[in-house]
Amino acid sequence: MHAFLDTFFYHADAFLILFYRITGASLIDYFIGTMVLAFLCVIVGELSVSLAIRFNQTYLDSMSREMKEKERLSMEAYRVGNKDQYKYLNKQATDVWGKHFFTMVAYSAGILWPIPFALGWMQTRFQDVTFDVVFPLNLVFVDGVGYTFTFIPLYILCRIFFKYMRPWLPYFRGVQQQLSAYDKKDASNAVASP
Repeated sequence: MHAFLDTFFYHADAFLILFYRITGASLIDYFIGTMVLAFLCVIVGELSVSLAIRFNQTYLDSMSREMKEKERLSMEAYRVGNKDQYKYLNKQATDVWGKHFFTMVAYSAGILWPIPFALGWMQTRFQDVTFDVVFPLNLVFVDGVGYTFTFIPLYILCRIFFKYMRPWLPYFRGVQQQLSAYDKKDASNAVASP
């Protein structure tokens, strides 16, 4: 296993460093390479989370159905004046909603898992590289900033680009259509709710 990991890291390093040697101008190459690395993090994170959601779609749908059913039953109990049953069912619906909400938060956080690996790789290559910053940042970062300071804004920029690129990327086009259909379904259910 150790030999496999060494070989994998060797080939990953050789692949990633290519993007840092495109133009021959070190600063431009650094930003091009870091932008490509950030975009790869976005793609890998989105891909892994979309696969996890597809794999668990039945479970997520069952939670949504249970939540809507408990909400419907609690409203019915409220209409007939059974406040104890209403409170009980409403609490159950709220519990299911909380479970669904935090499951989706966990999926959203799962999008970020490639970042520590990218930063770990950058540390092996760019640990001693610093950038001077302009006033007023130079008051806080007197010795300059490192690779993390440049990676994070580029990652955010890549996430914004990806949002607009998703409908045109082959696999993610289907993911986008699924998300749009899910949003429409939720919106129509929210309107239909009493």
